[in-house]
Amino acid sequence: MLIKFPYGKAEIEVDIPDRNLLSVLESRKIKPPLDSYSTIKNALINPIKHRTLSEVANKANKICIIVSDYTRATPNNLLLPPILKEIEESGKNLESVKVLVANGLHKPAPENELKEILGEKILTQVNVINHDAEDYEALRYVGRTSFGTEVYVNETILDSELIVMTGLIEPHFFAGYSGGRKSILPGVAGRDSIYQNHSYKMIAHPMSRYGVLDGNPIHEDMVEAAEMALKEKGYIVNVVIDKNGKILKTFAGNLIEAHRKGVKYLDSIVKVYTPKPADVVVTTNGGYPLDRDLYQSVKGMATGKSVIRKNGVIIVLSECIDGIGRGHEPFYRLMAEAKTPENVLERIKQEEPIKDQWEAQVLAQILTEAHVILVTRNIKHNVIEEMHIKPASNIEEALEIAKETVGKDSKIISIPEGPYLIPAVSLMFKSPQHNMLRGVND
Repeated sequence: MLIKFPYGKAEIEVDIPDRNLLSVLESRKIKPPLDSYSTIKNALINPIKHRTLSEVANKANKICIIVSDYTRATPNNLLLPPILKEIEESGKNLESVKVLVANGLHKPAPENELKEILGEKILTQVNVINHDAEDYEALRYVGRTSFGTEVYVNETILDSELIVMTGLIEPHFFAGYSGGRKSILPGVAGRDSIYQNHSYKMIAHPMSRYGVLDGNPIHEDMVEAAEMALKEKGYIVNVVIDKNGKILKTFAGNLIEAHRKGVKYLDSIVKVYTPKPADVVVTTNGGYPLDRDLYQSVKGMATGKSVIRKNGVIIVLSECIDGIGRGHEPFYRLMAEAKTPENVLERIKQEEPIKDQWEAQVLAQILTEAHVILVTRNIKHNVIEEMHIKPASNIEEALEIAKETVGKDSKIISIPEGPYLIPAVSLMFKSPQHNMLRGVND
């Protein structure tokens, strides 16, 4: 069966023999609205558990809009125009607005990436600030969560009377879902706050995984931090998009309630099931921009882990045009300096905090349970091998390595959308061989 997998801004077609194909897991197809502007506008004037954006903007003299950075597919170029229009119609001048890029621990975006993230017109309309988690002169302390996280956030939001947080609601491999509270922590938080939230103990918790909010300590810690920083001045504008990047629905209003409604809607699209685990999973990191580097590609590997048998093979197609990842040398060193994945976990436990330890921890845990093959031409094979991953230049080579590892009669699950899906094994779920399993509700 020919299956298309996103790879960078293109696709790779893969021919998987029918005799081996267990299932193809895909999201439920929904036709996106023709007019995204009207969809966003409607959400702004009909918010969830909140006053309209125009009403709250009218009473605010200083407004901050938090936007996602270059690693996210958030359509800021579509979200910002109706948001700014609502602010102007409330009687406020755009000089009162600052846009804060939520870089988290990522490197601040250069000018060319700001243009890509926001659009050139936005850069001329408002003052844009790059958050830097290392710049403690621009951070302020707001308190300590019940999990022990000392919360430092960018002073821009504390000086503002209204904080609008744009974002994308999608599955997240340890926070459960992106969007909502993640705009604050890790988005505009200080380095040490992020380290504490992403600690070994927090990442190792069994509820810190895709598709889980209740009982997830990372999520709950983020919520506490966000509420401390926002002090009821927050207003989210989050979207759910399809695999082509088109907005399906917009959720605006209350930080918690609007995000929860968005999560429920997303679940109806991306939660899918297979009757048994696979010997081999072929997946991706969702294409551009999430597959820009190996650091982010751990997310696709984590998706594969959800439906792989013990000692099975996870194949991830990821372009990795930025190699290991800009500024993520510590991630490489953590993996490469250890003799085994188990040694990685031991080192993190003993030496934390270490930059990028959470990504290394997730990857190392996957590698203790499965083999991982990375299909890319943008990282030298010896570098990939040093990180305990098997390299392949193309999918055919990867499938051959998998066959040598688990046998020629291995059963394969295909997940073209990678980390944009939440797959699981359900013994109660029966399906024909290589049936398209789309958006089954739990």
